[in-house]
Amino acid sequence: MEEQKRTASHAAVRYIENGMRVGLGTGSTVRYAIERLGEHVEQGLDIVAVATSQETEQRARQAGIPLQELDDRAIDLTIDGADQVDPALQLIKGGGGALLREKMVADRSRREIIVVDESKLVESFTFPLPIEVVRYGWKSIAARLREQGLEPEMRRDYETDNGNPILDCSYDDLGDLHRLAATLNNIPGVVEHGLFIDLATMVIVGTPDGAKTIRRKQGMAHTP
Repeated sequence: MEEQKRTASHAAVRYIENGMRVGLGTGSTVRYAIERLGEHVEQGLDIVAVATSQETEQRARQAGIPLQELDDRAIDLTIDGADQVDPALQLIKGGGGALLREKMVADRSRREIIVVDESKLVESFTFPLPIEVVRYGWKSIAARLREQGLEPEMRRDYETDNGNPILDCSYDDLGDLHRLAATLNNIPGVVEHGLFIDLATMVIVGTPDGAKTIRRKQGMAHTP
C-alpha cells in the first residue's frame, strides 16, 4: 500500500505550477507529496503552501517549502488524503485528527485533489465518523449524536491541534449525507465533522498499475 500511496501523491504534485498557493493536507499519504514537492522547490519551483496541521507544517519546513497562514486569499490547489471515498467522491476524513483545519483549507481551495490507495475506495462508508467537539458538556453532545443514529466514543488520550477532543462515531448507515452534515453543523458544541461533502475536485488512486484519476462530474465542483 505504501507504494500505491507514493504513486498517487507524486501524480498529484504534477498539477502544481509556479506561482501557486498550495494547501497541504495531513496524513501518511500526503507526506509523499510533501517530500516530492520539497524536491521541486529545491530545483526552483516557486510556490507557497498552507499547512493543515502542526505535523504537516513541520514536514513542510523540513522539506524547504515556504509556508503562509490561511487567510482571505484563495488557495489554488490542495492535496489531501481521505479515510474513505464513495462513488460520488464524498469523503470521510479526520482519522488523523486534522479535520477542522483540513476542511477550512478545502473550503478556500479552487481545486481539492484527494490522494488515496485503492483500499480507501468504498461503495458505502464504514469508517468511524470523526467529530471534533468542545470538551465542555461533551456527553450532552454525544447524546445528540445518538439521536442521529451514531454511536460516539471519545478518542482516548487525544487532543487536536485546536485543543479539542474527538468523538469517533460508529453507525449502521449514514443515510443522506447532505442532511446529516447539515444536522451535525447545527448541534451546539460540534466544532467540525469528518463528512467532506462536494469538496473533492478529483481523486487520484494509487494502484499496482499506476495512478488512476477520478474526476467529479461537471457542475458539482466546489467554488471557494
